[in-house]
Amino acid sequence: MSSKLKIYTKTGDRGQTSLYGGKRVSKSDQRVIAYGSIDEINSTLGMVISKTNDQRVREFLEGIQIDLFLIGANLAGAKQELNSLEAKTEEIEKFIDTLDKDLPELKNFILPGGSEAGATVNFARSVARRAEREVIKLGQTEQVDNTVVKYLNRLSDLLFIVGRYLNSLEGKKETIWKGK
Repeated sequence: MSSKLKIYTKTGDRGQTSLYGGKRVSKSDQRVIAYGSIDEINSTLGMVISKTNDQRVREFLEGIQIDLFLIGANLAGAKQELNSLEAKTEEIEKFIDTLDKDLPELKNFILPGGSEAGATVNFARSVARRAEREVIKLGQTEQVDNTVVKYLNRLSDLLFIVGRYLNSLEGKKETIWKGK
């Protein structure tokens, strides 16, 4: 007889899920939407990591994935310490500056795309922006640590620069948006 836990519990079959601590809520609860959006960023970062050979970017994004697990657990109600997020946000800013220094100055909007890795990281950026909006929406009715919002805002900035950087590495020219 196997003692391995099954992945399915059937407890969510009626549209409910459990927050950390056991409280049952609808799967459409804003808290669930917020931490679900964090999970989506994490998955899209996994896609980005799988599509780039740049070790610096891979390692940095893997660190972000760890942070996102902490943020998701915190949003689900776990008493996760988020004290490190302020320093992590500063690390993101430094990494942005490191990657950006070798990129051409940006004078116009650019269209998302380029290489497969560049396009994927731009998708991750838009998912990060949505997650930020969902966390802000949650914060309108419940307590949310503001360092989470700041971190997510900086994360989307990072992903924009990573997209430009990866496209540059692969020799993909940026497509300038030309308004009407």
